[in-house]
Amino acid sequence: MSRLPWVMTQEWHDVCFLHWPIAPEDIRQYVPKELEIDTFDGAAWLSIVYFQMKEMRVRFMPAIPRISSFLELNVRTYVKFKEKSGVYFFNLDVNQVLVAKFAGIGGILPFQYANIYEKRNHNILTFQNRREQDGQAPEILIASVKPTSEPIMKTPLDFWLTERHYLWTKAMGMLIQQYNEHTPWILQRAHGIVHENTMVPFLMCQVQVQQPIVHYAEYKKAFLYLPIKEGYAEK
Repeated sequence: MSRLPWVMTQEWHDVCFLHWPIAPEDIRQYVPKELEIDTFDGAAWLSIVYFQMKEMRVRFMPAIPRISSFLELNVRTYVKFKEKSGVYFFNLDVNQVLVAKFAGIGGILPFQYANIYEKRNHNILTFQNRREQDGQAPEILIASVKPTSEPIMKTPLDFWLTERHYLWTKAMGMLIQQYNEHTPWILQRAHGIVHENTMVPFLMCQVQVQQPIVHYAEYKKAFLYLPIKEGYAEK
């Protein structure tokens, strides 16, 4: 954890985790070489995480109307750097143009604008993410998640998949680390159906043939710290 003060706080609501095991060798070339692929019982994992972002604000500042709340979907895998375990993001899709533009400044994090919608039918949450880039087929996820239990006692795999506080990215040839602080996840088991999935097309053959492990969490408040270049001393 950084000794610097946190710089941003966020609330995450209706968090849906979809997890797939994949072969470590199939993901190795898509992750910076400085990062070790983290595995559980020999398998690497790919996770898609969907949630409602609310009350995002910078320290000492109020939340800004219209851009402090939005929908987000991210695609990540699990990595290690030295003694730290965390995640590496392939995509960070948001349905707020200004957030995508300003959060992606400098290329530190791969934020992009996408059309994201959700609808509810009783206890079932269905969400759709569609991101289009010029000259490429759209990347789409349509999934439905229904919580099926009260809060659970996490198994070792549940803990490994969700309790991650570090993230890394690579920008301008530099490996960048960011730390986020929050209390342990209160998870519920959930039933999930993936209706359509063309996210991260380079891994589609691994994740299209099976339904994911699914977790649901109602709420989490997080505190984010300044990104730092790995290898620099923290002040």
